[in-house]
Amino acid sequence: MEGDQKTPTPVAIAPHAHHFRFHVPHVHLSSAFGDDWFALKAEAFARFFGTPEFLIAQTLIVIFWIGLNVLGYSQFDVYPFILLNLAFSLQAAYAAPLILLAQTRQADRDKAHADADAQHREALAAASEQRQVLAAQETAQLLRLVEQNTQLTDLVKQLTERVETLTVEIHRAIVQRAPESQG
Repeated sequence: MEGDQKTPTPVAIAPHAHHFRFHVPHVHLSSAFGDDWFALKAEAFARFFGTPEFLIAQTLIVIFWIGLNVLGYSQFDVYPFILLNLAFSLQAAYAAPLILLAQTRQADRDKAHADADAQHREALAAASEQRQVLAAQETAQLLRLVEQNTQLTDLVKQLTERVETLTVEIHRAIVQRAPESQG
């Protein structure tokens, strides 16, 4: 049943379409006339007015109507076709408010979507700034780590040279004592 359709809640939308999270507050504007049975039929009717099918069907009905009355098959609405004119007036009386209502609601939806898009752009800009700050912090930290690594490498080199010097000195001292203890 069409009347049982419900407006999606933020909980129902958010897990499946996170990229629409800024549009969730405006979901209630999704239907031009509301979400009940009459609203859905009214919106379908307003949308149907501008279709080629409607224009062709209306033209065929008018040709049939005039043909019946002019050719004498029926005399229910003779020239100047006052009943046909009344039907057009009645149609216009119902169509105009529905079309205006659809245009007003569409303008509301367009504004809501523009607001949501602006919020999305602002969120993207804020996220981009945060990423830039984080990248700068990480770059500074990497530079500090490279400097510390360079210092540690120099220290390891100095200690290695010192160990080598001490090893050579100990070796020399042992080699010099060895002949004394043999003799």
